[in-house]
Amino acid sequence: MQIRKFQTVLLALACSAFVAAPICAQDTPKQDIKAAGTDTKNAAKSTGHAVSNGTKTATDKTVSGTKTASKDVAHGTKTAYNKTADGTRVAADKTASGTKTVGKDVAHGTKTAAKDTADGTRKVGDKIAGKPTPQ
Repeated sequence: MQIRKFQTVLLALACSAFVAAPICAQDTPKQDIKAAGTDTKNAAKSTGHAVSNGTKTATDKTVSGTKTASKDVAHGTKTAYNKTADGTRVAADKTASGTKTVGKDVAHGTKTAAKDTADGTRKVGDKIAGKPTPQ
């Protein structure tokens, strides 16, 4: 019997605790408004901090990207300069070589023309003098 009595008392206490808890925990409308205002203020602070951190991160990434781009442009400019200088050297060398070749060809042509002119003059002179043409 005692167990049954104990169970009844325990059940009564549990029921009364569940019924009494909402009554004790109720806030007044003033407290609800104050809590809502505090929650709103904290949410605004959190949002502000998040935006601030995001802006700082974006700024840092932009600075980093700009530095990287600057270095890449400088490297590209140096490469273009070196390739242009090399190309100019090669062109100058080929121009000098071509000029020498042309000079040699002109000199050879002049010598050949002079020989042919001398031979032609000699033949004409021999014909005028009445010498036979060698075969």
